[in-house]
Amino acid sequence: MSDATAELSAEQQLAADTNEQREVRLAKRDRLIAEGEAYPVSVPVTTTIAAVRAAHPDLEAGAETDDEVGIAGRVVHVRNTGKLCFAAIQAGDGTRIQIMVSLAAVGETSLKRFKELVDLGDHLFVHGRVIASKRGELSVFVDQWQIASKAIRPLPNLHSELGEEFRVRNRYLDLIARQQARQMVITRAATNASLRSTFAAHGFTEIETPMLQTVHGGASARPFTTHSNAFDTELFLRIAPELFLKRALVGGIDRVFEINRNFRNEGADSTHSPEFAMLEAYEAYGDYNSIADLTQELIQNAARAASPDGSQTVTWADGTRYDFSGQWDRIDLYGSLNEQLAAAYTGEGQAPQITVETPIDQLQALADAVDLKLDPKTATHGKYVEELWEHYVKPGLERPTFVMDFPLDTSPLTRQHRSKPGVVEKWDLYVRGFELATGYSELADPVVQRQRFVEQSLLAAKGDPEAMQVDEEFLAAMEYGMPPAGGMGMGIDRLLMALTGLGIRETVLFPLVK
Repeated sequence: MSDATAELSAEQQLAADTNEQREVRLAKRDRLIAEGEAYPVSVPVTTTIAAVRAAHPDLEAGAETDDEVGIAGRVVHVRNTGKLCFAAIQAGDGTRIQIMVSLAAVGETSLKRFKELVDLGDHLFVHGRVIASKRGELSVFVDQWQIASKAIRPLPNLHSELGEEFRVRNRYLDLIARQQARQMVITRAATNASLRSTFAAHGFTEIETPMLQTVHGGASARPFTTHSNAFDTELFLRIAPELFLKRALVGGIDRVFEINRNFRNEGADSTHSPEFAMLEAYEAYGDYNSIADLTQELIQNAARAASPDGSQTVTWADGTRYDFSGQWDRIDLYGSLNEQLAAAYTGEGQAPQITVETPIDQLQALADAVDLKLDPKTATHGKYVEELWEHYVKPGLERPTFVMDFPLDTSPLTRQHRSKPGVVEKWDLYVRGFELATGYSELADPVVQRQRFVEQSLLAAKGDPEAMQVDEEFLAAMEYGMPPAGGMGMGIDRLLMALTGLGIRETVLFPLVK
């Protein structure tokens, strides 16, 4: 290998090796087909690598057993020397075992074929006795072997660190190479199972709602649009399932949830993805307090499912321990903002106090002072307040925290607060410094809901791409009587971020990339 080649990254080295090795491996494929089969429909597997390891946890060096097994896995290491060849095969869960192919056991022809035909990355079936090598390595002493699937491209160097960009574009290789990638799949599945189990314990029903919608709604977001040839009409990929789940409430499904895919035609960064997994739930005769209690239970149970020791304290990828246990704080949005403003204020006199009646020009001045820029055509009182809160308060949140009681004009689907004029009964849950979930006391008055939709449509007319449209079908459903309810929405990808400490592209198995 030249000095220049030695300095290549794992990804560059893989690309450089691929073309040459493909030609060699294609020739081996042709030979395997000529001699029998390179891709058999099945191989006579009798057990798994994990089961073999579990059955023989303490074999002493040099020990032999009468346990004959047929196992298969991907070749991740091979050392072809003399009359005895060593290799390691890996199951899909990352479990590995050594195999030993000897002249005495398989014969000269078979050993020669093994040396000539088996490459890193091949799926290999072996049959033989379970033993421990002279060095104490649990092994299968092979008496038969067969290629189960010939790999045409070489694997990346499994001992080199693969860059994030390479990993997300080639997740199948990431899964082969990294235990952390495989563990994320397992953790995500365990988390979803935990969520469903908690909902079942509370009597919730899981349903499915449309992904293609004639009116986009349920959130403030820019939608993806498409065209239906069958109906000759414009459709939207859903930005949220909310308005259909609430239809289910009208119909008498009193406790309902959905784990779904949502699509928002917006930017992508470490906490946002254009396509993402979402959980939404609605509880008839609940409110934003009861749904906050449920959300805390959902997440704490998910933490137990994701934690190796079954506790509510998880270990992030960087080794940090994060505790989800106990009762989480609930702070007032306006109150916490004013506290931080008072601490940060350096002008003469008293620090400014923001209320629901603070004029927009004063809010704009406070925003300008810390270089927060909002579009003056669409900026509202609530948008300024929320931006100021994110600037002053959000960075200081360490523990999971419910931020309560938001401005009315930024929450068009939410019930006005029962005792505080100008705000709505809404909370946002912050974990690790980002918004993880949001919850409401749902608006049930169809007349007020129509007024809110009209206000949103006026914002859309001014150029706000995230404003909602008037949904006449949803309003008609509400007019049949929607019960008072608490509702919540939580990003599944973000929940995995909170549980693992990883970015959103690591929590999504196959993220969208340019």
